[in-house]
Amino acid sequence: MKKEDFLNLMKRVKVYDLTVPLSVHTPPWPSYMPLQIQYFKRIAGCFGGGMGANGQIIKTSNHVGTHMDGEIHFYGNGRAIGEVPIEEWVGEGVVVDISNEVSDYSIYSPDMLMSKVEIKKGDILIINTGYHRYDWTHEEADEVRYMVCHPGPSPDFDRWCAEMEFKWIGVDCGSADHPMNTIIRKWHPDHFRKAEEKLIKEYGKKWDEMYPQDYYYQVMHIKLFPKRIVHAECLGGDIDMVSNRRLWIGAFPWRAIEMESCICRIVALDVE
Repeated sequence: MKKEDFLNLMKRVKVYDLTVPLSVHTPPWPSYMPLQIQYFKRIAGCFGGGMGANGQIIKTSNHVGTHMDGEIHFYGNGRAIGEVPIEEWVGEGVVVDISNEVSDYSIYSPDMLMSKVEIKKGDILIINTGYHRYDWTHEEADEVRYMVCHPGPSPDFDRWCAEMEFKWIGVDCGSADHPMNTIIRKWHPDHFRKAEEKLIKEYGKKWDEMYPQDYYYQVMHIKLFPKRIVHAECLGGDIDMVSNRRLWIGAFPWRAIEMESCICRIVALDVE
């Protein structure tokens, strides 16, 4: 393609922002430090001999709002966020909408996702569970439901991801793991009881029968990060506008050499 043709094509590109707005009101993942912002100088002071500019200091954990979990978040021998080449953050992928098929504590499977849209080896895979409607920006905002009750992957899901060699995965809820395969299971025993009751009703198995914890605890983190398949959590924004479509997708965390994870902007591009 000639340069002029490329530039004309790019003029037709529509950019969709899949990022949740970041604020001091954005809930971090449970137990993590929320975003803090303070001014260390204000432009209002310039008329009285002040410093003449606005300047702020921020203090936050790396897991507030839309963020990319890096390899060293769970794998000490992995790469920090800033060590990952930019080419690994962008590429072809799909946004798969399963929101009509899942509810509190549900299980989603590779077959469920593949029934919606073609998924290719090496894709960026983004899963729209519908639970972004409970993030802090929506009328239905429900922090507990968003973090504690969202759906999660089936027992074969991590192995499927490894076979598919995804560049990275994204989810529109609190974690790429099922919340009952995280520490949330212990923090919210009433919700674990409800989740197990639902599992028994639908699959005829108790939680630890279907998900032995010596393998499935934080499985999407512990098993996949050493394979360089990381994931972004808490996506939202325009995600419903790109349901079940193949797109060009990009994540843009900081080029921060020491950081284990990073708040980031995630976008999807399509031609109108």
